[in-house]
Amino acid sequence: MSERSDAVTVGFDIGGTNMRAAAVTSDGQIIDSMSVPTPSTPELLESGIIGLVDNLKQKHEVSAVGLAVAGFLDPDCEVVRFAPHLPWRDRHVRAELSDALGLPVRLEHDANSAAWGEYRFGAAQGADNWVLFAVGTGIGATLMHQGEIYRGAFGTAPEFGHLTVVPGGRTCSCGKRGCLERYCSGTALETTAREMIAAGKATESVLIDYLADGSLSGKRIMAAASDGDQLACAVVEDFAQWMGRALSVVADVLDPGLIVIGGGVSTASALYIDTAVETMAASMVGAGYRPLPTVSCAKLGGDAGMIGVSDLARQLV
Repeated sequence: MSERSDAVTVGFDIGGTNMRAAAVTSDGQIIDSMSVPTPSTPELLESGIIGLVDNLKQKHEVSAVGLAVAGFLDPDCEVVRFAPHLPWRDRHVRAELSDALGLPVRLEHDANSAAWGEYRFGAAQGADNWVLFAVGTGIGATLMHQGEIYRGAFGTAPEFGHLTVVPGGRTCSCGKRGCLERYCSGTALETTAREMIAAGKATESVLIDYLADGSLSGKRIMAAASDGDQLACAVVEDFAQWMGRALSVVADVLDPGLIVIGGGVSTASALYIDTAVETMAASMVGAGYRPLPTVSCAKLGGDAGMIGVSDLARQLV
């Protein structure tokens, strides 16, 4: 089957609150997009996906569809085994939607989708052995080697967000305690700020006001740090050191030539990247006697997953 030169593929970023769909060209450009609230049942979710594709098909020649999903997939990327923020459980999503749409469908993990987008069109173009370290509400990671996504024996590799870094530490939504993403993520920024305020680390800070009115968030903490708020700067410094330790683990275990920082916090990288890289360099095994991986920030922002999974779907055409 040959693809028309003006045909697009549709990439989905399916989140727990909203799902976005984008019509993407062969060179990774988004030419149309839509967003709707994410339905709460499997049937309504699949109907919503079909509806968005049908809407885009009215305006564009659509050749394939890709779905970027946060959750556990089977090794063949056919079944969503478990997605914590979505209603799919052991659901044969790819085949069901392909049959319903009459189009090839690619199912992929959201971090892998974003990594593929950065590899094809963003910060990792030409990279041979590299890692996407995506930090947002939690932590996602992808290892790519010689142009291929490494999945592990059961399709779940690599998992860094739920490595135990503080035994008996902060409670994680996964059921464990002391997971890395409880100390290095957007939600971790909030937790650290709350702990510092409770410990009396500051008596004057805009973060105290945010906590009082219920508007405290990772984004606001980063903004306050950018404005020079001392408590916010201390929170971000703690975050940066945890990120540096995390990157040292990535470097020690996988030995990549490049680490790309993605996810929501990458937009404020100027506040923490220097400290993170310094901490990584000091924490790595053989520090001072081995090459350091290059650390850079993602270029495609929040669209990386849609762009990446749409490009993966194009391979089916």
